[in-house]
Amino acid sequence: MTLPTSLDVLFDEAAIAARVDAMAETLARDVDDGWTVVVLLQGAMPFAVDLLRALARRNRHPLLDSLWLESYRDARESSGKVVVRADLSREIEGRPALILDDVFDSGRTIAYARAHLAAKGATRTLACAMIRKPAALGEPIELIGFDAPDRFLVGYGMDDAGRYRGLPFIGAL
Repeated sequence: MTLPTSLDVLFDEAAIAARVDAMAETLARDVDDGWTVVVLLQGAMPFAVDLLRALARRNRHPLLDSLWLESYRDARESSGKVVVRADLSREIEGRPALILDDVFDSGRTIAYARAHLAAKGATRTLACAMIRKPAALGEPIELIGFDAPDRFLVGYGMDDAGRYRGLPFIGAL
């Protein structure tokens, strides 16, 4: 498969690696082995793996779980409705949770995840996303990797109808 000619690289591998390491340094002040990292599937998996490795280098080893929330399906715009496709596999009651998302664009998915985890007994939630879009400025989130333009993003877990998730950089179509 060839890449679209209209693909612009916004953040390369080196920039992503440096930013994830800086995020881990910040998070390591709070997140320890008593936490659960909740990865929002599917887009945040590469970010989660890199962040967990960076936390491990700081001797932090939280539990890992995932929550598959969907609002896009194969479209390029959110449906506006968040659906749980697959729930957590471990108990979260009595534990703090770090929510990881790929793109923070409306705040709806993070808000849904926070409420969902609180209803399951999480004692606290922190949220971070690799990318924040302009529409989310002012929405509550604890940590973001990069601010990105209001363009459709692919790579580093983000996709276009299932394609381009494996690109090692973040690009815009």
